[in-house]
Amino acid sequence: MSTNILLNSINDVKTFVNTVSKCSCDVDLVSGRYIVDAKSIMGIFSLDLSKPIEIRVSDGADKEKLLEDIAPFIVK
Repeated sequence: MSTNILLNSINDVKTFVNTVSKCSCDVDLVSGRYIVDAKSIMGIFSLDLSKPIEIRVSDGADKEKLLEDIAPFIVK
């Protein structure tokens, strides 16, 4: 499953990482040719945060819960 998110501030990044870290499934962020672990705050800051970033969530028991929790960051 993949969708796009937008992280506008340092606070957004911290909140996002704390939320994603609670999930047991693998979560990656893709920006161009770069792929980083969404649970890594340093990895996220290495990406261009001025535009939406693709998030890829692997199948897991708590995938639906994660999508609900990150809903404020999802770009429609």
